[in-house]
Amino acid sequence: MKKVYFAGSIRGGRQDAELYKRIIQHIQKQGHVVLTEHVGDLSLSKTEGLPNREVAIYEQDTAWLRESDVVIAECTTPSLGVGYEMAYAERFGIPVHIFYDSRRVHLSAMLTGDKYFHIHRYSAEEEIFPIVDEILGQERP
Repeated sequence: MKKVYFAGSIRGGRQDAELYKRIIQHIQKQGHVVLTEHVGDLSLSKTEGLPNREVAIYEQDTAWLRESDVVIAECTTPSLGVGYEMAYAERFGIPVHIFYDSRRVHLSAMLTGDKYFHIHRYSAEEEIFPIVDEILGQERP
């Protein structure tokens, strides 16, 4: 069983929230723990936790990152927070896998140029799940 930090846009936009939910559910069905399952909560708004919870959110999210075995980030909707989370994970040596829909976005060169990150392009949602299964079968215990 792996502890997965799933990263997806919240304040940057919630247009992919349903996809996040399906990915999170898939990970959980495989018997893994998703520390950030709230990212797939369809009722979560872009302004969730404003304005007085920023410090608590930061502290909780960075604690979850340090506890995680792997980060799976869906980056089709750009998010400053997701970018920060991925850099934070890199700093602590946590494997980072980035997914993005190549029909909708060109991923930043800051991500594609960093050899630490594992980049997974997809053009159909069905392509995501076998890759996630492979990631969870081979990352650190």
